[in-house]
Amino acid sequence: MLGTARLPLLLMSHRDIEVSAELIRDLLREQHPDLADHPLRLGARGWDNQLWRLGDDLAVRLPWATRSADALLRKEHAWVPTLAPRLPLPIPVPQRFGEPAERFPRPWTVTTWVPGTPADLAPATRAAEAGKVLGDFLTALHRPAPDGAPVGRGHGGALAELAGRFSEHLASAVELGLVSDPDAVRALWDDAVAAPHWAGPPVWLHGDLHPANVLTADGTFCGVIDFGDLCAGDPACDLAAPWVLLPDGAAGAFYAAYEPDVDAATLRRARGWAVLTALSGMLIGEAGVRGRAGGKASWGPPAHASLRRLLESAD
Repeated sequence: MLGTARLPLLLMSHRDIEVSAELIRDLLREQHPDLADHPLRLGARGWDNQLWRLGDDLAVRLPWATRSADALLRKEHAWVPTLAPRLPLPIPVPQRFGEPAERFPRPWTVTTWVPGTPADLAPATRAAEAGKVLGDFLTALHRPAPDGAPVGRGHGGALAELAGRFSEHLASAVELGLVSDPDAVRALWDDAVAAPHWAGPPVWLHGDLHPANVLTADGTFCGVIDFGDLCAGDPACDLAAPWVLLPDGAAGAFYAAYEPDVDAATLRRARGWAVLTALSGMLIGEAGVRGRAGGKASWGPPAHASLRRLLESAD
């Protein structure tokens, strides 16, 4: 989860189970034999899970880097199928569940495969279309959540609860020379924290809309992945996305498409979420540039662009 990334933990996470094609094939033969002969190849290694393509239309997700991944997979399996039919972009929909076994004592899932390229590698370039697509997606997602909906890992709640994390990220970014005007960044954060709290019902949130979790094709968005941080709460958490994901000049199309209109207090809180996401992305990107384990150099440029847009919006 980028927005509240615990950078030292992410870069030092244990990876104590060797995941291989042979292991996955054996798990499928034991629990879902009708899928065991499908072609299998590595798709990606994320913070929490590895993703292996299974044939043309499916993928296997297995936890590998964090202990919390088990609960996140179970949550996705329980809730995502109920949300997918109303969303205007493809998302990975769980199809099968894998129970813990002797060789792999953790749960795993088989989901639909969503084609596209992560936006940190291929950013959206068609501003008006990308803004509308993102606005339509979040309009469809941000419906009141039912009783019993999951609570986020720091997402969808009060920004003040993350003040310590913000200060740590800002200090690290300044020390690395990534932020030239920390006072302006802190002013954005302080204004967001001071904004009135969300007074509406908790709505469904993706909770982790950073560029690696949104897919593009032909210059616009074509899918959203990784619903491990799915939760109910303040929509401002997801409304950081226009600053984080969209190219310059796309905000107007987003707000024209998103319903209901975003009130001033929610916009202020959203800026705070976007600042935290940008700082996290900058640190993870710099770690990648320096060759540190867990770093991703491709995360740096969109994070820097996001912070620039945020600072310009405050002028």
